Amino acid sequence: MTMPTRAVLAAFMAKPADEHYGLEVSEAAGLAPGSIYPILIRLEQCGWLESRWEDIDEHAEGRRKRRYYRLSEKGAQAVPLALAKAKGRRRTGGATLRPDGGLA
Repeated sequence: MTMPTRAVLAAFMAKPADEHYGLEVSEAAGLAPGSIYPILIRLEQCGWLESRWEDIDEHAEGRRKRRYYRLSEKGAQAVPLALAKAKGRRRTGGATLRPDGGLA
């Protein structure tokens, strides 16, 4: 698992029950906003995150809709273990997150 992926997951684990939008995750993870979206997509594809579009009137709010992400039930169970395993693998080269939700 890459350091940026670990940083994104750590941002979710700081407030695991909350929804987070991209810029918020970016700031919490200390990563550029554009770099986190591929990570968020990959985490959603493997079932660790769920997302939804905000239901607002963009004109009235004066901004675009946000996509909110939160840990899924599967993610809430898997992420702490994956982060602990990744921390232990730092010296040995790291693990790869697979679409089935496992680590290689």
